[in-house]
Amino acid sequence: MYKFEEPIYFYLFIIIPIIVVIFLLVLWWKKNTQKKFANHLLLEKLAPNASIFKSVLKLIFLLLGFSFLIVSLTNPKMGTKLQTVKREGVDVIFALDVSKSMLAKDIAPNRLEKSKQIISRIIDQLGSDRVGIIIYAGNAYPLLPITTDHAAAKMFLQNANPDMVSSQGTAINEALDLAKTYYNKDEQTNKFLIIISDGEDHQEETKQKAKDIANEGVKVYTIGVGTERGGPIPIELNGGLIGYKKNRQGETVLTQRKPEILQAIANASNGSYIDGNKTEKPVKTIENVIKNAQKSEFETKQFSDYKDQFQWFVGIGFLFLLIDIFLFERKTKWLKKVDLFNENKKK
Repeated sequence: MYKFEEPIYFYLFIIIPIIVVIFLLVLWWKKNTQKKFANHLLLEKLAPNASIFKSVLKLIFLLLGFSFLIVSLTNPKMGTKLQTVKREGVDVIFALDVSKSMLAKDIAPNRLEKSKQIISRIIDQLGSDRVGIIIYAGNAYPLLPITTDHAAAKMFLQNANPDMVSSQGTAINEALDLAKTYYNKDEQTNKFLIIISDGEDHQEETKQKAKDIANEGVKVYTIGVGTERGGPIPIELNGGLIGYKKNRQGETVLTQRKPEILQAIANASNGSYIDGNKTEKPVKTIENVIKNAQKSEFETKQFSDYKDQFQWFVGIGFLFLLIDIFLFERKTKWLKKVDLFNENKKK
């Protein structure tokens, strides 16, 4: 497995197209200057060994040389050994509601972004705990399998949006069923499921589903976002607001937070409901719950013994640059026979 210690140096690849543009401009300038000086036949007699192909070949070697040197600056490393590491922690699964109602802006910036902020802050407080993410609306989908890679979890989280779910609604039952598949039944780790939603449109049998998952040892906490006063559901196109969702009578639909539904789910699973309109409250509450939970030992595999590989790229880069230096732009005997660019063709 490879990783790059200084990926910022990849920005230097902007040099490559700049060199190509300069080469083309110089070639165009040379052609125009030559046409003013003499005609084609006379130029062939004055410079019979001039070769466009060799010039292009020199450019290719130059670009390859620079490319390998740029990669060497990022200090690529290769993991030489996959080892099993023992850690202690708990399993935390987030079930994020991405239905259209979560786009309401009755809390800033909107309910969905507020939910992402809460999840991201909670992940920041986790130690060696494993984390997974489920998104749901009319269906439930696994956004991220359970992992110890918290950076990846936050990256996947930022991409969550209503367009990722094929149908609208609030399929919390599917999310609860999907969450069961995330936990390893053979491991005696403490298991937490954190549901973040505005509480709208949950099904009647949700309480029973919550009881079932609690019977499997999962502690369920629900976090409500949005206001009871509610707000309209924006309709956006290319990032711009074009209107608000309306009902069949042409009236603007107001979506409201339903904390009683989320409280019922938490109560049915011996968990608790948390008001999520202020980010700090749910973050602190969940942090304390997980901090006080008994940690279990589990195994995870990861690459180790990363070794520097930059020297290979430096060597190959300088090799291409040396070839470029000692490669002349004049034709060689075998290239005259190949004549890829029809340079010997008489007009």
